[in-house]
Amino acid sequence: MRNIQFLIFFGIVFAIFFSLSWYIYTRGIMAFPKGTSGRMWFNTVFIFLSLSYSAARFLERIWISSLSDVLTWIGSFWLAAFFYFLLIVIAIDLVRLVNYIFPFLPEYTSSLAFKKQLFTGVASLVGVVILAGYINSISPRVKKLDLVVNKKVEGLKELNIAFASDIHLGTLIGPRRTNQIVNKLNSLNADIILLGGDIVDEDLAPVIRNNLGDSLKKLHAPLGVYGITGNHEYIGGAEPAVKYLTENGITMIRDTSKLINGQFYIVGREDRDRPRFAGGGRKAIAEVMMGVDTSKPVILLDHQPFELDEKQKQGVDLTMSGHTHHGQMWPLNYITNAIFEVSWGYKQKGDTHVYVSCGVGGWGPPVRIGNRPEVIHIRLRFEG
Repeated sequence: MRNIQFLIFFGIVFAIFFSLSWYIYTRGIMAFPKGTSGRMWFNTVFIFLSLSYSAARFLERIWISSLSDVLTWIGSFWLAAFFYFLLIVIAIDLVRLVNYIFPFLPEYTSSLAFKKQLFTGVASLVGVVILAGYINSISPRVKKLDLVVNKKVEGLKELNIAFASDIHLGTLIGPRRTNQIVNKLNSLNADIILLGGDIVDEDLAPVIRNNLGDSLKKLHAPLGVYGITGNHEYIGGAEPAVKYLTENGITMIRDTSKLINGQFYIVGREDRDRPRFAGGGRKAIAEVMMGVDTSKPVILLDHQPFELDEKQKQGVDLTMSGHTHHGQMWPLNYITNAIFEVSWGYKQKGDTHVYVSCGVGGWGPPVRIGNRPEVIHIRLRFEG
């Protein structure tokens, strides 16, 4: 039954994708007259690009290789280009519709020469946007927060936390990017390192093939390295992913709590999508918090930033999430802003500090427009 649901879901996704690809194609081909070599090249390149990502994901399942890597990179960049081509084509068609009702464009805009110029301009604009977005995506910054918890902790005046979410280890986040992220986290000299889910990008095979666990083993903090599951761990199979991460130095906290040095708690939730991808449920926040002494500081990790009011009610002092990517590519951030109370950044609800990271890696296109990948450095001071 679950396999049938997957087939239906992906069938719908591919049907929408190829329908929109056809829409973009019909607009682009207008710049190339019939019988010209330019039209032949446009057809060939467009079909190849449109099929590349689907072909790469299929090939990764049966024969992971340099060929599947190349197709993944090409297809992933095409997804970003496809998105911005779609937005621009829709905008152009809206202008054409208005012009059809209330003519205002000069006659020259219907000529072949103008169509070629428009095609060149749009393709160049999208190329520049994608290049800038890629450079941005591989340039993570450190975001610093100085927060106060109104609780006294014996022998501990402050806690330095390094937090990263949504690394998405895999083909696109390979050895070089993984080492960059690990070095960035280690450079903060934090007391504890926390990872907020989607550590692995669905398929574990590229992670194992590239031996990314060796980089994870280099993560170091005196109080340990802790992580939780995200929806992508469950999409690809949570148990093998958790086993791999555990074997490579990350303590995974799954719907339970851990008292650190008798001074503060780390509480980790299973991802909200566990029932959809793996069956069974996850514990409610109140159930996870049973046995937690809230007179001590409580730090809760929950991949998807929902139920903020309930976290406040249960006495959580700091809750950290990821998942949203803040849309990753503008203007998708308007959608995540509508879905989540906090799509990116800091908010205080009563005595509860909330931080939602836009992530340090990325899903799909290796492109970020409108926000910059980040590692979070939190100085948590305890003042009873």
